[in-house]
Amino acid sequence: MDLRAAHEEWIEEREARVWGEWGIATLAATHWLTAEPAELDGLPGRWHASGGDVLGDDGLRLAPGQEAEVAGLLLRAFERDGASALRVLDPGAPAARGISSIERFAFTEAARLTGRVRPTATTTETISVDGHAAASAFDAVVDLEWAGEAFSLTVQEDDGWFSAAFADATAGRESHPFRFIRFPASAGGTVVVDFNRATLPPCAFSDHYVCVMPVPGNRWPVPIRAGERIVR
Repeated sequence: MDLRAAHEEWIEEREARVWGEWGIATLAATHWLTAEPAELDGLPGRWHASGGDVLGDDGLRLAPGQEAEVAGLLLRAFERDGASALRVLDPGAPAARGISSIERFAFTEAARLTGRVRPTATTTETISVDGHAAASAFDAVVDLEWAGEAFSLTVQEDDGWFSAAFADATAGRESHPFRFIRFPASAGGTVVVDFNRATLPPCAFSDHYVCVMPVPGNRWPVPIRAGERIVR
């Protein structure tokens, strides 16, 4: 399979993850909970947090990451820095929000960059779109060059993949204010970073996500005209 055909196949898989029945775009609410039971809009009963889990007064208990279908909705427990939330996914949410498609830059082989990995373990403060600050661990820096301009990408490693949030010179004008990139990791040497596979963060599809924004070193004056641009 050639690169363009492989990219089209990747797009099909990505579209299913975004627009599928319980896809990324279907998040309708994130309810932060306390130990005090409370009613939540659109859900039966009352809900509270206990021991890191989400509990309903009907006996339903969800640990972080666990899910249950209730009244045509998917409920998913979520945890961040010890705080618990109940996420509500609704297949009708994208239509209610008036979104249905992803606009992308044209595919280009020039966006497949070879980068040199520098294993560099650091802890850096990160800020989420809702203003939440956290100390986040990063594992490496990848040195890259695009159209003669050098820049670096600070990344986290998980299960054999590097990932990062970044903002380039198109951010906020031609594309979303920041995007994500994920690619196979390496302990050293080189990696291929394919910016054709740069993705919009979940918060581009729903305000109820709490995406972590790029660290300062991942904000560049270089325009990366590849990958996903905006939601329509």
